Amino acid sequence: MPKLRAMATTRRLPREQWKDYFDRFTRDHLTSEAPGAATIELISPTLGDQFEVSAVRLLGLAYDPKTQEFRIMLEDMDHLVFSPKEIWVLEGDAGFIATLEVVRPDDSKEIIYIRRGG
Repeated sequence: MPKLRAMATTRRLPREQWKDYFDRFTRDHLTSEAPGAATIELISPTLGDQFEVSAVRLLGLAYDPKTQEFRIMLEDMDHLVFSPKEIWVLEGDAGFIATLEVVRPDDSKEIIYIRRGG
């Protein structure tokens, strides 16, 4: 009988888990031998939909609870979201994040699409 694969689901991450979750993801999935790539899309009622970066090497994800800063570390630059209200994740196989949705204080959203390296 074929083995059934669990379908990926989007879930809201509790704020108290953000730091450890993104530290672990970076350590476990974004190695120098097989870095990932990220595309960041901004969805805003006032600005419309815009791509901030497309297929840029992803070095890490981090959240600092003291400064309330979510950091997307990319090759040659960092992309910051200050004081995010919510973070949603869509995980694929082995806990690899396929998509992140970061809700900003003004209710606009950053959608981060992550592709495996290798």
